[in-house]
Parts: sequence; C-alpha cells; structure tokens
Amino acid sequence: MTRLLSHRARESAHRPARAGLVQPVAAVLTDRLDDVAVAETAARMALARRVPLLLIAVMPPHISRCGGPASAPVRAVLARVIPKIGPQATGYIPEVFHLPAGNGSRLAAAKQLLALATRHRAADVLAARCGPQGLDAFTLLEAAALRGGPYVHAVAPAAWTPLRSPAP
Repeated sequence: MTRLLSHRARESAHRPARAGLVQPVAAVLTDRLDDVAVAETAARMALARRVPLLLIAVMPPHISRCGGPASAPVRAVLARVIPKIGPQATGYIPEVFHLPAGNGSRLAAAKQLLALATRHRAADVLAARCGPQGLDAFTLLEAAALRGGPYVHAVAPAAWTPLRSPAP
C-alpha cells in the first residue's frame, strides 16, 4: 500500500517567487522630446495601478550592446525622464532595446520591442505618436494586433507653451 502525501509535505516544497506576477506599464523612450510626455503618462498609469514602470530605452544599432541599462547612452536617455517621474514615487525597471541593423520589414522592430515588453509581462505599452523606424505608436498597434501582444497606447506630444517674460 502506498502512502499518501499529506498537505504539509506539499506545502514544504519550494515555490517560485511571485515577483513575476507584477505587470509593469512600459514606456518606449526614443531619445526625443516626446519622451517626457510618454514617461509622465506611463507613470500616472503605473501609480494608479500600483505597479512599476518598464522604461525601454531605444538605442540605434551602432551603439555598443555591452553595458546594458548601466551604459552611458542609456543613462542619458533615462536622465531626461527620471526627474519628471521621480516625484510620483513609482519604481522603474530600465531596459534597453537595440534597433535591428539593416533594412528589415516595417514591423520587424515593432514586433521585437513588443516581445521584450511581453517578456517583462507588461500589460500596457505607451509610445509617442511619431518615432524612429517603425517604433511609433501606430506601428506598434499594428504589430500588437498581428501578434496578439499587449495593449498599445498612443501619447500625444506635450502642448507647446510660450515662455513668458516678466512685464516691464
């Protein structure tokens, strides 16, 4: 006769951590002026959901791939948006996406970027309406529809306000 496992024996088994269940909000940063609006919108969405931000810094293919999120070019892209999202007290995960070299299809870069966001379990991806080489929000929307990826939100650039000089 075989002995049945008790509940205590099953409970003492090693369980994986639940940290992978967090679904961050991803912001695509392409080293343009629109990055601040994208990061601020993503930070508000992440704060409302109480999840961290996934800041994806898009790098050109000629930038070296060694160094990862700690390299100087990535830190320069993140330095533009961190002061704007810092006061909102959301955590962030830095990630690097290198544009593919050569002339791939229009959706190739968008599919790879969405695959990176999916690996981090990002439920939402925010991108600017215009971006480099197929990484605008509309191309990402099309790629997400084709591959069944995360929700993509288009963020409009921040409204331009003129500088006001003091009255004489």
